[in-house]
Amino acid sequence: MSGISTLDILIFVIYFVLVAGYGYWVYNKKKKATVSASHDYFLAEGSLTWWAIGASLIASNISAEQFIGMSGNGYFVGIAVAAYEWIAALALIIIAVWFMPVYLKNKIYTMPQFLKTRYNETVSLIMAIFWLLLYVFVNLTSILYLGAIAISGLIGPEYLHIVMVGLAIFSLIITLGGMKVIGYTDVIQVAVLIIGGFATIYFALTIVSEKFGLGSDAVAGFKTLMQQAPDHFHMILQKPTAASSQEDVNKYLILPGIAMYFAGQWIVNLNYWGCNQYITQRALGADLETARKGILFAGFLKLLMPIIVMLPGIAAYVLHQNGHLESLRGMDDAYSAILGFLPSGLKGLAIAALTAAIVASLAGKLNSIGTIFTLD
Repeated sequence: MSGISTLDILIFVIYFVLVAGYGYWVYNKKKKATVSASHDYFLAEGSLTWWAIGASLIASNISAEQFIGMSGNGYFVGIAVAAYEWIAALALIIIAVWFMPVYLKNKIYTMPQFLKTRYNETVSLIMAIFWLLLYVFVNLTSILYLGAIAISGLIGPEYLHIVMVGLAIFSLIITLGGMKVIGYTDVIQVAVLIIGGFATIYFALTIVSEKFGLGSDAVAGFKTLMQQAPDHFHMILQKPTAASSQEDVNKYLILPGIAMYFAGQWIVNLNYWGCNQYITQRALGADLETARKGILFAGFLKLLMPIIVMLPGIAAYVLHQNGHLESLRGMDDAYSAILGFLPSGLKGLAIAALTAAIVASLAGKLNSIGTIFTLD
């Protein structure tokens, strides 16, 4: 495997054994308890703690799309793409305060069930079929494919299909244990994701500092990013004029001015975080206080995620513009290109962080597919 040392492989194996072993322990412990109904299996029998709910929400949300897409947008646009994530943190507060009491009071286990209660069985059936098709043919496939691209970019493109099969099997094993196993293993996944993500940021900034002759100083590296790419640190983009370049128009299409902060973003976030089986399922089995704490904890973690996946993209942009990253083929390769600079050992941790994000999302999605198919 190109650029992968024995230490990298060892770190990844430790991560795999830790997650699989902890999941098996939770599964064995769960088997001793009596499960009264299928919704208990899918909702973890209401046993998830607030910190497990919060961690699982983020683990399910952050996946290859964010690592590849948001790093790519960080490369192309800059820090403004964090708006999508930070507005989501505000949306989670609204969902914790107003959405969850309605769901839990009416004993809602799935979103199609909520539509049946609110409207009728026809609407519920239509949406159940729609969500199943969406999850199976869009979400699962994109997570699996983009995740395999990200990891194979580090270990070698010839391993793409092997990585896809490995990710699928790993996530399927975790899914078999039900939501309780998924929820608690997601705590480890998020820990690996955050530790690996921040370690990657530190070394990315250090690399920028070294390439510009400032020594191994992460703070100096961050200041260099701000000096070399000041336009990448604007939260609101100017509306293009007739004299604007096509690139400026394309950037504005990704983040269309200040209006997006008050309009469309709220529709997207309230729908995704408050009406999406894949997300809400973590909290639906808990009591109101636990569910609220978990969702608010997820909102706090959400504030960190853009930093983890966005800053490496800006670092890749600065390095590429100054001739230090000539192998970069496009913005979708930004994150993998930065990971290529990482020293032995840390690269294994970064691969583990990527795998954690991908497997957690796949396992959560598979569980939600099973839930809707079984209960609806």
